[in-house]
Amino acid sequence: MPDPLVTDPVHPGGPAARTVPVTFQSAGTTLLGVLHLPPGPGPHPVVVLLHGFPGHERNFDLAQAARRAGYAALVFHYRGSWGMGGSWSWAHVLEDAAHVVARLREPGTAGVHALDPDRLAVVGHSLGGFAALMTAASDPGVAAVGSVAGIVLGTAAAACRTDPAARAAYLEDWAGELLPLHGTGARALVAEMEAAGDSWSLARLAPRLATRPVLLIGTGRDPVTPADTHHRPLVEAYRAHPVPGLEHHVLDTDHALSDHRVALARRVIDFLDRHLKGAPR
Repeated sequence: MPDPLVTDPVHPGGPAARTVPVTFQSAGTTLLGVLHLPPGPGPHPVVVLLHGFPGHERNFDLAQAARRAGYAALVFHYRGSWGMGGSWSWAHVLEDAAHVVARLREPGTAGVHALDPDRLAVVGHSLGGFAALMTAASDPGVAAVGSVAGIVLGTAAAACRTDPAARAAYLEDWAGELLPLHGTGARALVAEMEAAGDSWSLARLAPRLATRPVLLIGTGRDPVTPADTHHRPLVEAYRAHPVPGLEHHVLDTDHALSDHRVALARRVIDFLDRHLKGAPR
């Protein structure tokens, strides 16, 4: 099979590849997304790509690579971000991700876009990694899940409760990321996270993820979600439960995987191929 990182697909019989704007309703707010559809009649396996906070890296390169590999790939914005209506909050991100994933599997949406609702994966970056794991844990219809440089908000909440310096650092960092967001502030975000506390621990999700493939990718030069704080403890927790379908890697790169985008795409596509297509590339 041609390498999807370097070769565009040859069109088989049926529809050509296309890029379709789509909308979703979440708590009365319209969310805008972009669905990248591969060529052919389908039904296509699907990967939903969840961006982080505030979403400067939206992973369109992964969406294009996934499409070349034969996947329908969706990127969308949460409410309160990047011009969407409503207000931003951590809980709203989780609600929006759950609504979008459920909508894609509905017969109407899946039928119109030739999607296979039984072969749907969720992969997220940073906050999106947290949301991907939370979404999969609450939705058994998600066939596979991946987190890239994921933040564990339960871990961050514990640090804020016990370490004033850590709390001050989160307040300062998040205050500088609010321009694309509406209806929130750094203090509100820290307070919401602290109130959620251990309910946003990702280690506790192990029992609900134990029957599905899980991909965890950490980043070795990352001050935002350091691997020793957010990645390795989660790997150990999922090993201990265990989560038999766990696959994990640490890439020597920064939080946005700025110099490892090709390596990231290859890891993600290989993971999807093994679990959504049934055979390794």
